[in-house]
Amino acid sequence: MKGYHNNHNQGKRRWRCLVIGVLFLVLLSMLVPLVFLLGLYHNGFHSTGHPSDPQTSSSASYIDQSNHVKQLIENFAPTLPKIHQVINFTSGAENKTTSSGSIHGTPAVPPAVPQPPLRRNNAVTTGTDEITKHKRSAFEESEKCELRFGGYCHWCDEHRESMKDFMVNKLKDQLFVARAYYPTIAKLLSQEKLTNEMRQNIQELERILSESSTDADLPPQIQKNLQKMENVIAKAKTFPVDCNNVDKKLRQILDLTEEETNFHMKQSAFLYQLAVQTMPKGLHCLSMRLLVEYFKSSVHDKELPLSERYSNPSLQHYVIFSTNLLAASVVINSTAVHARESGNLVFHVLTDGLNYFAMKLWFLRNTYKEAAVQVLNVENVTLKYHDKEALKSMSLPLEYRVSFHTVNNPPATHLRTEYVSVFSHTHYLIPSIFEKLKRVVVLDDDVVVQRDLSDLWNIDMGGKVNGALQLCSVRLGQLRTFLGKGSFDENSCAWMSGLNVIDLARWRELDLTKTYWKLGQEVSKGTGSTEAVALSTSLLTFQDLVYPLDGVWALSGLGHDYGIDVQAIKKAAVLHFNGQMKPWLELGIPKYKQYWKRFLNRDDLFLGECNVNP
Repeated sequence: MKGYHNNHNQGKRRWRCLVIGVLFLVLLSMLVPLVFLLGLYHNGFHSTGHPSDPQTSSSASYIDQSNHVKQLIENFAPTLPKIHQVINFTSGAENKTTSSGSIHGTPAVPPAVPQPPLRRNNAVTTGTDEITKHKRSAFEESEKCELRFGGYCHWCDEHRESMKDFMVNKLKDQLFVARAYYPTIAKLLSQEKLTNEMRQNIQELERILSESSTDADLPPQIQKNLQKMENVIAKAKTFPVDCNNVDKKLRQILDLTEEETNFHMKQSAFLYQLAVQTMPKGLHCLSMRLLVEYFKSSVHDKELPLSERYSNPSLQHYVIFSTNLLAASVVINSTAVHARESGNLVFHVLTDGLNYFAMKLWFLRNTYKEAAVQVLNVENVTLKYHDKEALKSMSLPLEYRVSFHTVNNPPATHLRTEYVSVFSHTHYLIPSIFEKLKRVVVLDDDVVVQRDLSDLWNIDMGGKVNGALQLCSVRLGQLRTFLGKGSFDENSCAWMSGLNVIDLARWRELDLTKTYWKLGQEVSKGTGSTEAVALSTSLLTFQDLVYPLDGVWALSGLGHDYGIDVQAIKKAAVLHFNGQMKPWLELGIPKYKQYWKRFLNRDDLFLGECNVNP
């Protein structure tokens, strides 16, 4: 029995030790979190919306991304502590942290070393840095937009309107704050009335904002709704805030705002591209009216026989590829008006079968001093060239948007965009179509002539084939990705279509049309992009055969560059509206449209009937 009692007592002692150990662990598990929280508080505890240490705060980067979000955070100020705490780092730097999260510091210096002069007005310096940072960020965003959407970004900046939506934005801010507080209030069982009131106000504001985009769209009683929401938010602020929920809500708001902005940007850019590439309604109406009138009237029975002037090599021949009769008309009219002897001018307008009859009637109804105008349907031209089967379809000059960073003054580089226009495959029919001609001037249909061009026939091109304006801001070396691995001079400038003096005799001698098609077949093997093949083939076909025209002959960029000098425009013989904003479109640059409109024949009856008013 004695042994039994001894074993029993030892078991009790072991059991008591285990109980005491468990109680000690439980007590320790309760004390450690309390000590940790108290330690954080005394060392500067901040909520998620107000980071005190940039090394430990995960939301600081989100706060700095938007001033709008920062303003929302300030709305939570009454419930969040504002603690100004001095934090000493191992390097001895002293940092004062404000409740807004901005840090200003002055490094500590040993007493034996003279102190450097302190910066005055550190807040002003920081503010200047913030402004510079904001401008740099805006500049970078503008460059990204230009790379992605091209001329749309410039057009958007020029036509940006300040919306009167102050009250709408205020309502959105209130709605964001209420949504952030609502989950916390909804968890309080004793605040069912406040929860219902907050939910009703949130639903009411959501309904109003779904129907309103500007202050003028808001209902008359909006001030009452705003006051109700402010009162509800004021009540909600008297309760503890779930900072994790607030942080989550603000991040959701930021993500949704960015997604919405990107969506509207893509939508606007798409509509812009649609407007650029679609024929205006008035021009379509004009073509249809002329087409119907052509077959209703007996004009086609009274057509004049082909004039001998069309093939007379002693005259000045201009070739225009166009499917836009108004654009072609402006080119011809502006050239004839400024010509010293308009009787020496012969214009050959090459178009497709769809626009042939309308364009033919237009030029029969309208005269341009003493100049002769011939309209040709490319699809019906008889050709002797063996690859004519590949040239059945009509194509206009091709434009390529080339964006690159200038490196003349690093690191202050900036994005520059140029629109390079080159010949299409239809241009390589010219020597075959005009077999009796020795020299022609090729004009794009987006140019306006401001001077007599007779001197172009007196230029000695020294064996060169293509007299063109060179764009030396774009070198062939920059286009190596498109040009392939062939041998070419990387320092050669890209040439532009728009105004081109073509030596047809030299062209036929070198058989450049055959060279063009041969290069096209070779380049197409290395890339699947049709656009890249067309660009590289046109540029390489005239390698070392381009005669650079003087810059006063032509000025390009009026279809995309808002900053062209007025004096340069007045001095240029030819204005080239290369780019997406053509002068006959509503999207055209307004201050340049006047140079195009002055040569438009506004007296034609069909223009009024179709409401054509570019």
